Amino acid sequence: MNFPFYIAKRYLFTKSSNNAINIITIIAAIGVFAGAFSLFIVLSGFSGLKDFSLSFTNEFDPDLKILPESGKTFTFSETEKGKLLAIDGIQAASEIVEERVFLDYKSKNHTAFIKGVDANYRKVNSIDSTIVFGTWLTQSEFQVVAGNGISRLLSLNTFDYNNLLDIMVPRPGKGQITNATQAFNKESVIVTGIYSVNEELDSKYVFTNIQFARNLLEIEEGQVSAIELKVDPSVDLEIIRNEIGGVFDNELIIKDRAQLNETLYKMLNTENLAVYLIFTLVLIIALFNVIGSIIMVILDKRENIKTLHNLGATKTSIRNIFFLQGSLMTIVGGLLGLFFGLILTYLQLQYNFVMITPSLPYPVKIKAENIILVFLTISVLGISASYIAASRSKSALNS
Repeated sequence: MNFPFYIAKRYLFTKSSNNAINIITIIAAIGVFAGAFSLFIVLSGFSGLKDFSLSFTNEFDPDLKILPESGKTFTFSETEKGKLLAIDGIQAASEIVEERVFLDYKSKNHTAFIKGVDANYRKVNSIDSTIVFGTWLTQSEFQVVAGNGISRLLSLNTFDYNNLLDIMVPRPGKGQITNATQAFNKESVIVTGIYSVNEELDSKYVFTNIQFARNLLEIEEGQVSAIELKVDPSVDLEIIRNEIGGVFDNELIIKDRAQLNETLYKMLNTENLAVYLIFTLVLIIALFNVIGSIIMVILDKRENIKTLHNLGATKTSIRNIFFLQGSLMTIVGGLLGLFFGLILTYLQLQYNFVMITPSLPYPVKIKAENIILVFLTISVLGISASYIAASRSKSALNS
């Protein structure tokens, strides 16, 4: 067995004759354990919260969305449609017409976006699962599905044929307006359903059939605001992007789900990084106990160090004894903290000990990258702290 490792293991797992050193060593080990445990729990909690937050956008946003580089609409011909659907990996495509509109219902009003969708929209997005009242659109043109936020603001009722929802949009064109009644296109529709995704989206959109939206907005057949795509998850998105670029003659932008929610992704990643750095700082402070513990052992073992040196042990070997002792303490303590953190996270996933609401457990997720990150953080910081402490062994030989 390696000589420094054998001595280091003896020093770590054997009680010292000095109780103060035993207590300091136990405190240092507990600090490492608690640091690894808490860091993994926090990272698992943020991973769960991130997935929980993004689950709403996964229901609403497509895998890929094609948008015009300039202007509000672009031409989407039947030939381009055939070529697009022929690309390997694209499972469904939905044409979208979108514009800001003014809503009026029983003298209450609200500004929102109308989103005209075709029959393939439900193949691209899981919008059906978000309907909380009523039903999704049928073939009838004069229907809308409104967000829960819009429903509360306007006090909307589903299938209220006595009180229709008025939708108004500025009429496109140029020149001076001489009659205010001709400045807007207006249609009255029946609300067939209410969807609920999150607070922002619930107050932003009303869905309708694409032909109704085209007529209201005076958009020509074949013109779209966007194309939303459902993509096979096993196919590389970058390959599909390149193939889509060869289908269209127009200058278009192709965005994935992360790019469509760039602000949300940046916010979640920034919060995750900030929490990791804060808990890493706490861990660094806890590792000062390891440095103190090793230095105390060095002072306590001065006579043993001199004896080992006289027997032929080099200064490097003696330094490695205490370096390995500190490294073992941090790695073993870190692994135990990580192990118990995994157990607690697993129990939360299985039994929902912590609840946000009576029906909503606190979301957590076990991710391999979190396990690796915690282990690497503990190892790097622990080894660095052990190296700093072990360098004091030279002064013990000179004293």
